[in-house]
Amino acid sequence: MENLIFPPEFLWGVSTSAFQIEGAPREGGRGLSVWDEFGAVHAGAATDHYHRYAEDVALMAELGVGAYRMSFAWPRIQPEGTGRPNQDGLDFYDRLLDEVCAAGIMPVATAYHWDTPLAIEDAGGWLARDTAFRFAEYAAILGEHFADRVRMWIPLNEPMVTTVYGYAIGEYAPGKALLLDALPTAHHQNLAHGLAVQELRAAGAASVGTANHHSPIWPASDSEADRAAADWLDALLNGLFADPGLTGRYPPELLPYLPANCAGDLPVIAQPLDFYGVNYYEPQCAAAPGEGGPLPFELRPIEGFPRTTNDSPIVPDGLRELLVQFHERYDLPPVYLTENGCSFDGVHDPERIDFLARHLSALRAAMDAGVDVRGYFVWSLLDNFEWSKGYAPRFGLVHVDYETQRRTPKDSFAWYRKLVSHD
Repeated sequence: MENLIFPPEFLWGVSTSAFQIEGAPREGGRGLSVWDEFGAVHAGAATDHYHRYAEDVALMAELGVGAYRMSFAWPRIQPEGTGRPNQDGLDFYDRLLDEVCAAGIMPVATAYHWDTPLAIEDAGGWLARDTAFRFAEYAAILGEHFADRVRMWIPLNEPMVTTVYGYAIGEYAPGKALLLDALPTAHHQNLAHGLAVQELRAAGAASVGTANHHSPIWPASDSEADRAAADWLDALLNGLFADPGLTGRYPPELLPYLPANCAGDLPVIAQPLDFYGVNYYEPQCAAAPGEGGPLPFELRPIEGFPRTTNDSPIVPDGLRELLVQFHERYDLPPVYLTENGCSFDGVHDPERIDFLARHLSALRAAMDAGVDVRGYFVWSLLDNFEWSKGYAPRFGLVHVDYETQRRTPKDSFAWYRKLVSHD
């Protein structure tokens, strides 16, 4: 820990998302989301944050973090995704934000963390351009009601995951397997982001940025074909979401798969950002596709590294590599690590402590190389519902017994508390 020296003003935080922790799917006027209808797993009570939020805020106060990154549930605010807001939903988030502020913790809010209202999906979801405008109306509601307390805003969390996992390969809701025909959903999310930035700023939002999932992309070999495949995957996973917002352009190799009128939306998408959020978990490896392959690349496993219980390779230096690469590629605003964490079992979790320490060391190295990083958010405060993998992966600093809902801080909780307190 003595090597993890950060500026005194560095912002330490934790992250969660509404669908993964709130539970109460039929309470308070909440409408159905795509995740309520998807697959054999269901959040059910999740970690019952809807009823236990005061206990969870008290845990954050004990942890000593300066910021809490949460998300609003679109179906709790607008049960059908349109129209007047649901007062019970507004009241819940009023109570939550007041509790967070009273604890001296800065609210950082994500407007959308994948829980599209089911009625919006039934009308086309992110394949429909109209969804971007419905999202802007929702963002305006959030700004009107909560801009007085939320200090940092993130319109959409990880649009890449929605596009790739939700629409291209069908592993996440809404479960469509469209491959490259899913790419219009990326453009519509980018447009939604730009429109939401405008609405939030009009409502007086103090600071608006983003939280994109990014990975360094490694070619499987030094061959020209593998390097070309890695470049294509980099455009898909990184450039498709970073380029239009930061440069006002799309990667040229992806233009044939985007809506024909996408260039006209780029001035709206490329809103100046107050910060750029990066969510980092692991690199990706690409090889040239075999004959007849449906994509311009094939994914290869990352070998030679330890793995989490979620089967993710642990590659801390990939974080430094990614941040330095982005620093060289783009004119970045201040950067925040808006998500970084790992899945390990047990309350005694030395593996998580090692993971966090090594990634923070890599983050410090990126800062020493010139990247302007202002803060770091651990994923996650609590064990929670991990999307299509259900409850098995445990990412929390706090263990949750899902039968009793008892919270137990893990060893990593105590380690992070010591780090952020500068003891």
